[in-house]
Amino acid sequence: MTSPHTLTLRLHGDRSIVMTRLFDAPRTLVFDAWTEPELVKRWLAGPPGNTLETCEIDLRPGGRLRYVWRLRDGPEMGMSGEYREVVRPERFVHTELFDEDWTGGEAILTAELTEQEGRTTITMTVEYASAEARDAVLETGMQGGMASSFDALDQVLASLG
Repeated sequence: MTSPHTLTLRLHGDRSIVMTRLFDAPRTLVFDAWTEPELVKRWLAGPPGNTLETCEIDLRPGGRLRYVWRLRDGPEMGMSGEYREVVRPERFVHTELFDEDWTGGEAILTAELTEQEGRTTITMTVEYASAEARDAVLETGMQGGMASSFDALDQVLASLG
């Protein structure tokens, strides 16, 4: 049986990926760890050896975000987006577009945080421009990278709590 602390991934429709993960922390803390640049840089690096070099977040509708990762084998990967909705601490929606647009266009990420008895479940839905884009993302090993990042987020949350 899968632990609720394990990242689960399912497909929704022909263009979306839904990821769910439980954290042993209140949702205000999880929301902050997801939206405060200095905290995000501590956990959103991906697989070991990668770093998140740039993390800029203007957390308001119409505000921009910018991430630049340095991958363990040397190259950089950048992504920009715009916040469409922010409801602290329960939900945010933003666009994502990679500098080298290997996903075939802008994606929309919706994150919903629900809390029960001091534990938070985050449900993240990413809608891609096409079924082909979604399938290409799945082929990258994205699930392993996100699982690694969420394990690092567990450690950040424990250090804050």
